[in-house]
Amino acid sequence: MTTTGEDRATALTGPWWWARWRSAVLDGSLALVSALECGAEGIPFAKDAGIPVSVGIVFGLLAGSVLLLRRKWPIAVVLVAIAITPAQMGFLMGIVGLYTLAAAELPRRIIAALAGMSLLGTMIVTFVRVRQDMARGDLTLGDWFVPFASITTSLGLTAPPVLLGLYVGARRRLMESLRERADSLERELQLLAERAEERAEWARNEERTRIAREMHDVVAHRVSLMVVHSAALQAVARKDPEKAVRNAALVGDMGRQALTELREMLGVLRSGDGARPREASVSSAMAVAEAASRAVVADEGAAEGPCLSELDVLIGQSAAAGMVVDLSVEGDARSYARQIEQTAYRVVQEALTNVHKHAAGAKTHVRLAHRVSEIAMQVENEPPPEPGSASAARLPSGGNGLVGMRERVAALGGVFVSGPTDAGGFRVSAVIPAV
Repeated sequence: MTTTGEDRATALTGPWWWARWRSAVLDGSLALVSALECGAEGIPFAKDAGIPVSVGIVFGLLAGSVLLLRRKWPIAVVLVAIAITPAQMGFLMGIVGLYTLAAAELPRRIIAALAGMSLLGTMIVTFVRVRQDMARGDLTLGDWFVPFASITTSLGLTAPPVLLGLYVGARRRLMESLRERADSLERELQLLAERAEERAEWARNEERTRIAREMHDVVAHRVSLMVVHSAALQAVARKDPEKAVRNAALVGDMGRQALTELREMLGVLRSGDGARPREASVSSAMAVAEAASRAVVADEGAAEGPCLSELDVLIGQSAAAGMVVDLSVEGDARSYARQIEQTAYRVVQEALTNVHKHAAGAKTHVRLAHRVSEIAMQVENEPPPEPGSASAARLPSGGNGLVGMRERVAALGGVFVSGPTDAGGFRVSAVIPAV
C-alpha cells in the first residue's frame, strides 16, 4: 500500500524545516565543511584586502555557514555565493547552492537568471586572476589561455550542478506524480470496493425479497385452497361421502404441488449458497455482486414459473373450491416475455387467494385484455353472500399480498391499483407494458 500525502505530512520528524533528521545532519555537515573552507580562504582574502586575518576568518565562517539554509532559502544561498566570488570563497557553497536551486520548485527563469549571474561572476573573477598570475610571471602560457581558463572554469563550476539539480528535480516531481496517481488509484479502488459491497448487499436484499414474494405466492394460494377444501370436507364428510373423497383428493393434489414448488425453490437456494464469498475485500466484494447477479439469473432460469396459459387451471382450482369465477379475455392472445406472463399470473393468483381469505363464496370476475403495447388484468369480487364465511375457515392474513403484487408490477414499469368497490366488493387492477 502506498503512503498518501496526509501520511507523509504526519511523518515529518525532522527539526525546523527539515523533513527528516538525516537531511538536517547532511545540511549541517555541508555547512560545517563550507564554513571551514571559507574560513581558510578568508586568510589570503584578508591579506589581499589589508584587513586583520581574524576578521577574514570570521567573515569566511559566517559566509560559509549560510549553506545551512539551502533547503529553506536556496536563492539567498546562491546570492551569497555570488557575492563572495570576488574573494575567491565559497566554491562548495556555490556548487551545492546551484544544485539545490535547480532541484527546487522554482520558476525556470529564476534558476536561469541566478545560474547566469554565477557563471558570469565566476568567469570575470577567473579572467582577472589568471591575467594577474600571467602578469606576475606565475604562468607562461599564451594569451589564449586566459579566456579558455575563465570559460572552462566558470562552466565547470556552474553547468554540472545546475544540470544535476534539474535532473533530480524532474525525477522527484515524476516520483511525486506517480505516488499521487497510486494514491488516487488506491482511493478509487476503495471506492469501487465500497460500491461493490453496496451492490452486493442490494442484490442480496432484492433476492431475499424476490424469494419471499415467490414463497408467499406459492404457499398462500395452495394452502388457502387446501384450507377451504378441508373446511368443505369437514362439512360434507357425513352428508356426501363422494364429494368428501373428491375434496380430499384435491387437498392432496394441492399439497403435493405446493411441496414440489417449495422443493424447487429451496433447491435453487441451496445451489446458490456456495457462490458467495466470505471476505469483504475489493475482489471479494466485486465477486459477491457478480455472484449475486448470477444467482438471480440462475434462479430465474431454474424456475420458469407459471404463464398465462395456465390461468384456466388456476381458475378451475378456485372453482373446485366453491368459488364462482367468470373469466373474460379481450384481444388476441399472444406470447409475452416470461417475467411479464409470470407477473400477470401471480397478480391473478394472489387476487383469487385474497378472495378465498376475505370473501369466501363471493362471485369473482377475472378480466384479461391484450392490447398493442400492454397487457391489463382485473380481478373484482362481489360482496360475500355470508359475511362470516371467511372467518369460519380461519384463514390468516399477513398483509403482504397487495404489497407483493405492487412490487412485481412496479418492477416491470407497470401500474397497480387496488381498493374496495361501491358495491361492497374489492377490485385489483394492473397494467403491465408488453415491451
